[in-house]
Amino acid sequence: MSSVPGVLVVCATPIGNLGDVTLRVLDALRTVDVIAAEDTRVTRKLLARYEIRTPLEPYHEHNQAVKTPELVARIERGARIALVSDAGTPGVSDPGEQLVDACLDAGLPVDVLPGASAILTALVASGLPTHAFYFGGFLPRKAGERARALQALAALDATLVFYESPGRTSATLASLAEAFPGRRAALARELTKLHEEVARAEVSELAGRFEDRELKGEVVLLVGPPEGPVQLVLDEEAVRERLIAAEAAGVSRRDAVRQVSAELGLPRNDVYRVSLG
Repeated sequence: MSSVPGVLVVCATPIGNLGDVTLRVLDALRTVDVIAAEDTRVTRKLLARYEIRTPLEPYHEHNQAVKTPELVARIERGARIALVSDAGTPGVSDPGEQLVDACLDAGLPVDVLPGASAILTALVASGLPTHAFYFGGFLPRKAGERARALQALAALDATLVFYESPGRTSATLASLAEAFPGRRAALARELTKLHEEVARAEVSELAGRFEDRELKGEVVLLVGPPEGPVQLVLDEEAVRERLIAAEAAGVSRRDAVRQVSAELGLPRNDVYRVSLG
């Protein structure tokens, strides 16, 4: 083993337009020993554009369990490995998080090179408040779980930002409209590409506009913060399920009430009342 460990270089890549790559990232991709890519076919297009011939290896959700310890071992032996996702910064809603954590746990250096971001691009383009924002990644697929996740965010004084696939966008917009009636919202897709679209409207209007549209490309959904006091809807069944689970794990009723209240953003008195039922 080399006395000097290598390094994991986390490289942010363009979210669409291949011109949106930094000089530092290009230098890293040229000089590392290998590039671990979420989809080698996607990354190969970027490398071809800039005449980079560094070897590529796949690293994705289907092989990460086996590949992660292998890559860590190679870095321990002195290898310089770049990590790239299909678009944007690895580690955000993609498998890169596991490799970064594994390297840090092993005491290995991790160098993160910033670049294009769909989250920030969509946030600024949306016209919604930017004083604070909450990134929720991909919401749950099941309607009930999605509704409970959104309920917990109802009182947050921040613009809410979510990723979504084109096939589930209509259903998620319907859930957003139900959870946040009257709020301003935006949908951004194909960011930085030829057919870039940013639609802005009241959330119910936006949901209706895209209800029957067949979309292409990854989507970012945004909902503005509440403009006044929020009356939270109490889903007693969801509260009761959380309380039962907490008490089954050995938590006292008092602590369970406090825990569920914090998780769902509900008044403690309301949660306590449900616990008595």
